[in-house]
Amino acid sequence: AVVGAGVGGSAVAYFLQQHFGPQVQLDVFEKGHVGGRLATVTVNKQQYESGGASIHSLNLHMQDFVKVLGLKHRREVAGKSAIFSGEHFVLEETDWYLLNLFRLWWHYGISFLRLQMWVEEVMEKFMRIYKYQAYGYAFSSLEELLRSLGGEAFVNMTQRSVAESLLEVGVTQRFVDDVIAAVLRASYGQSVLVPAFAGAMSLAGAQGSTWAVEGGNKLVCSGLLKLTKANVIPARVTGVSLHSSEGRALYQVHYEDGEGQGSGFYDMVVLTAPLHPSKSNFTFQNFEPPISDFPGAFQPSVTSVVHGYLNSSYFGFPDPKLFPFASILTTDTPTLFFHAMDNICPVNISSAFRRKQPQEAAVWRVLSRQPLDKQQLKTLFRSYYSVQVTEWPAYPHYDAAKSLPPIVLHDNLFYLSGVEWVASSMEMVAVAAKNVALLAYNRWHEDLEKIDQKDLMHKVKTEL
Repeated sequence: AVVGAGVGGSAVAYFLQQHFGPQVQLDVFEKGHVGGRLATVTVNKQQYESGGASIHSLNLHMQDFVKVLGLKHRREVAGKSAIFSGEHFVLEETDWYLLNLFRLWWHYGISFLRLQMWVEEVMEKFMRIYKYQAYGYAFSSLEELLRSLGGEAFVNMTQRSVAESLLEVGVTQRFVDDVIAAVLRASYGQSVLVPAFAGAMSLAGAQGSTWAVEGGNKLVCSGLLKLTKANVIPARVTGVSLHSSEGRALYQVHYEDGEGQGSGFYDMVVLTAPLHPSKSNFTFQNFEPPISDFPGAFQPSVTSVVHGYLNSSYFGFPDPKLFPFASILTTDTPTLFFHAMDNICPVNISSAFRRKQPQEAAVWRVLSRQPLDKQQLKTLFRSYYSVQVTEWPAYPHYDAAKSLPPIVLHDNLFYLSGVEWVASSMEMVAVAAKNVALLAYNRWHEDLEKIDQKDLMHKVKTEL
């Protein structure tokens, strides 16, 4: 059984079938729609992303899914960004790459180069995971996984803030306050106190090339489930109880659907829905020692998709025709009620598509912590036709002092969503899905040589 049909659930179903073979029976429970936080809303008969919107070009699992499913990359539509402080723009992108570099250097000295080197070093080590997974190696805890990639330094990066780590490598406080804060607000809706590892992943996404799936990112989830011929059960899972049969653990999954309550027995269960008291009334029965609640909470994040006319004078452009930006990030200013906003394109982009002129009605996605009230909408828009609000418990509320949740809850009971406490993105969840599938397979076949091995870089080189 797989609980949840977002990226984690659909990817783990796909990987489990890859390793265990086509005879494996997969039941995937989903109380909402397939895709989880990958979702779209419809404005004027066109669909727009309301959830996870962009994928980094180094995300190899997501790239593979798209290839396997025969999906296409969405055509890119260029647009400039700027960072707004509530009173003025602290940094504006131009059409000229060299001028952008010069502006960064002029404002912040070599801080941006130091940032780039720091992010590249983290990403280079992180990319080792693909090689380990290609050779079938798995990790029984998030700490072990991090250690195998970057030693204790990576584990420590989940315990200290991104601000602290960057100041240490010589990035200035001003650059942290203006640029780093804006990127983290746009991606996690949180401050520069998020842990360094989560911060590095978010900053890699901001400075690398990103892409999206033609037709909507959620097509990856529905595509993988179709490919694995998984049995999708529209029901809310309420708990798991432990039984045993012939010396092996057997798990009873309890659920509620339109017809009432039901349950089923499984050899193996993967939970991909977040298990935090604030998120789920989930019970574990007959486990000894009992499976405890996980500390921590999820951060509410609100996406408002607004079809309307931007109030460009709020941003210092009385003439809307002259407003040059397609996306606006914001600094951590108490008076600012939104984290970021961008002029978004539909999920299907024809070759004739052009971005709306700034004085025309366009579709904007506004990210904020609370739903926007009438006054706030009036501040951002001169007038609007429609507002569609989605509230996501999207990201862990990062707090550097937390320990990381376990992956193995019992013999063949696995927890996938804990990876979001390391960093939260589609690819992190896909990496965790592959790890859980390999871990489940290696444990089932008692191939302990493939679990938590030390000095993997050396081993993989030898195998090559």
